[in-house]
Amino acid sequence: MNFTRINQTDDCLSYTCPERSVSTAAYVLLYLSAAAVVLLTVCGNLLIIISVCHFKQLHTPTNMLILSLAVSYFLVGASVLPVALIWFIESCWIFRRVFCLCFQLSSYFLTSSSIYNIALIAVDRYFALSNPFLYTKTVSVKTMCIVVLCDWFVLLSYNLALLYFNLPFINLIMCPGDCFLLLDEVWSLVDLLFTFVLPFAVIIITHALIFIIAKKHVTAIRDLIAQTRTKTSKNITEAKSERKAAKVVTILVSVFLACLLPYFVYTVLGNVVEIELESIQPILILLYLNSAINPVIYALFYPWFRRCVKLIFTLQIFRTDSALINVL
Repeated sequence: MNFTRINQTDDCLSYTCPERSVSTAAYVLLYLSAAAVVLLTVCGNLLIIISVCHFKQLHTPTNMLILSLAVSYFLVGASVLPVALIWFIESCWIFRRVFCLCFQLSSYFLTSSSIYNIALIAVDRYFALSNPFLYTKTVSVKTMCIVVLCDWFVLLSYNLALLYFNLPFINLIMCPGDCFLLLDEVWSLVDLLFTFVLPFAVIIITHALIFIIAKKHVTAIRDLIAQTRTKTSKNITEAKSERKAAKVVTILVSVFLACLLPYFVYTVLGNVVEIELESIQPILILLYLNSAINPVIYALFYPWFRRCVKLIFTLQIFRTDSALINVL
C-alpha cells in the first residue's frame, strides 16, 4: 500500500547513507528497545495463537477471527517489524533489492489481512448481537474457518494480481537508503478503495449499529425491572456481557484506527503533493506497532487470556487433559 508519489532524482546512485548522529549508548538503547518491541509482538501474539488453538473451550466462531488476526500480527512481528525498525534506526535501507521487494509485498499482504480481520470481527459482533439465535444456528467454527481461509486467499490473490498487472508500471525505489514500492495513480486509487475505504466503512457502520443495539438492550432491561428478579438479573448479566464484548472490540478498533489512519492520510496526500521520503518512516512504524499493542489489549480486557497465559507459563498445557481445562 505504499503508493505515495515520490520523485526519484538523478543523483540517486550517488546517495550514501548518512552517518549516525547519536551516541553509541543511544544507538544500543534503540536496538534494545526495537528488540523488546519485536519480542512483545511475536511472543504476545504467539500466546494468543496457542491459547485459542489448544483450549477447546475457546474454539468458538469469534475466536477463529481472533486467531486469524493474531496470526497476521505474529507474521508482521516476525518478518516486517524487525526490518522496519532497523531501517528506521539506521535511517537507511541496508538490505538488498530482492529483500526490499519481499519486504514490501509482505507489508502489503499482512497489513491488508489485519484490516479485513478487524472488519470481520466487527461484522461478527454485529450479527451475534442483532440475530443471536440465527447466529448460533448458522455460524459454526467450521464455517468461520472457511471464511477466514477465503479471506486470506482473496487478499493474497489480490496482492499478487496487483503486482502482476502492474509490473510494467511498478517502480521499486531502491536508492542506497530507500525502499519503496510505487504504483501508478489508477492502481493507487484501486488499492486505497479496496484496502482502506471498503473495510473501514464496514467497521464504522457495524459499530454504529452495535451502539444502537446496545442502547435498545439497555432500554429493554429497564422495562423488565417490574418483572421477576431472577429474569431481570439474568437479562442484566447478559446485557453486561454483551456490552463488555462490544467495549473490548471498540477499544481494539479504536487503537487500530489510531495506528493506521495517519498512514492512509499520508498516502492520500502523497497523490496530491510531493512528500519527502524520510517523513513516512515514523508513520510506517506506527502502522506496524499496532501488532504489538494487540496482545496488551487482550491481557488487559480478556480474563480468559490471562488464565491461558498462566497455564502456559506454569506448563500445565502439557497435561494430557489440559485442553479441557475451564478458562472462561
